[in-house]
Amino acid sequence: MVPVSRRTVLAAGATLPLLSLRAHAQAAGKVLRFGLSSFPPSLQPWLHTGTAALTVKLLIFRGLTGFDEKGEVRPELAESWAREGETTWVFKLRQATFQNGKPVTAEDVKWTLEQVAAPNSTAFMKAEFGGVERIETPDARTVRIVMKQPTVTLPIWLASPHMPIIAKDSIEGRAGLGVGAGPFMIKAQERGASIEVAKFDKYYKPGLPKLDGIRLVAYADENLRVAALQAGDVDLIEYVPWQSMGTIEKDSRLRLVAVDGPFMGLNFNGGAGPFKDVRLRQAVAHAIRREDIVQAAFFGRGSKLQGIPIASSSPYFDKGRSEFWNYDPAKAKKLMAEAGVPNGFTCTLLSTAQYGMHKSTAEVVQANLAEIGIQVTLNLPDWAARVDLAGKGRYDFMVQGTTADNNDPDGLAPLIDGDLPPNMARSWQIPTPEIHALFAKGRAEFDPAKRKAIYAELEKLALEQAPLVGLAWRSQGYAMVTGLSGFKCYPGGTNFFSAYSLDEAALA
Repeated sequence: MVPVSRRTVLAAGATLPLLSLRAHAQAAGKVLRFGLSSFPPSLQPWLHTGTAALTVKLLIFRGLTGFDEKGEVRPELAESWAREGETTWVFKLRQATFQNGKPVTAEDVKWTLEQVAAPNSTAFMKAEFGGVERIETPDARTVRIVMKQPTVTLPIWLASPHMPIIAKDSIEGRAGLGVGAGPFMIKAQERGASIEVAKFDKYYKPGLPKLDGIRLVAYADENLRVAALQAGDVDLIEYVPWQSMGTIEKDSRLRLVAVDGPFMGLNFNGGAGPFKDVRLRQAVAHAIRREDIVQAAFFGRGSKLQGIPIASSSPYFDKGRSEFWNYDPAKAKKLMAEAGVPNGFTCTLLSTAQYGMHKSTAEVVQANLAEIGIQVTLNLPDWAARVDLAGKGRYDFMVQGTTADNNDPDGLAPLIDGDLPPNMARSWQIPTPEIHALFAKGRAEFDPAKRKAIYAELEKLALEQAPLVGLAWRSQGYAMVTGLSGFKCYPGGTNFFSAYSLDEAALA
């Protein structure tokens, strides 16, 4: 059989038949070939530009803390941390080296946090780190972070892939990449097609990474991504299309790992257009048959999401609140009448054709809303354009496919706190001052029972104000050759951070 290259696969198109995995797909060098769902729009360390970018950034960067395979915070550049009084956290740094050969020091940490919180910062977590009162560096391996308020969530925030520690003064200009301390270094890239990373031999974890390198190839078409895995052109793919999961599970040469946690939802433009009126956001929420999305987008591998995305396994879950946006077209029509548009209106829904789940979700929403008189025009650009339009608020409403930032309720803040700076992950110009205040209150409370009461109140407000309308939980999967070990599919809100485990991955 003639080996199938990526160029051949791309030329063949989405109708490429299933191919046999080559018997000797992997050469002697242990370089993992990873099929990405898109080419990262940007690798700027503190921005949020999608899951593919996160995957690459988790290879080249590390933060003070990180997440383990259970979704719990673990040490990374900080080997330990502890509270000191009500507002101070003390982090002890391990001996680690940046990829420019310089040691990771307390001054690098201080500089990083200051860049994120700077007035002109565009960092995803700018608001969170705006709560820092001051940063003290008593010695090269000790960082004292003094917060303006008690903050129980600081170690969780620092575990975010959006918060890597960067070597001081290594970023030139706003588009600079900066120097990190991750397990791999960027070796080469072909813009829009592939990125190659090589093992960093001074990585701070002894014996890791196990791989010599990783070649990340963008397969924007999900069918081509699966075909590449089946053909032996790649060893691991993300965003396994749901229609292909059954086939992969039956293939003895391949392995599928999938968990629930990511979800689909709707964001709204509160600055212009019909959805400035909360009654119309609520009308949309009650007009959608979510089981249609589960079937159309995920082939039954998911479940309805009729509230704010809090997993049923969470101690903060409440069944009654989880069913707030039940399917009720009569209620939707009543809300439309109260808003002065009893016969409906027209609007544009932003999604993308690059991911089948986004496109299918948009089509179900369009069809369901037509039944109550809301005429929806779909805007389906590629992913990079969708990110750009979302970040600038150029939509009436928008399909969102994402997950909470972590498995603590505070991880929902980037999705529903409308008082945070504009971002593609949340609605546009829908102020939520009460929700914002409750998030702050929850972060300042160390008593679990009191935190639970705070987040219950917050959830009720989020349901009433609808800055985010949940649609469907989805089973999110990675597929790989059976010879790949060490890669872990992370749970819940940390699923998109699964690339944390690639420093332990190995090929047989």
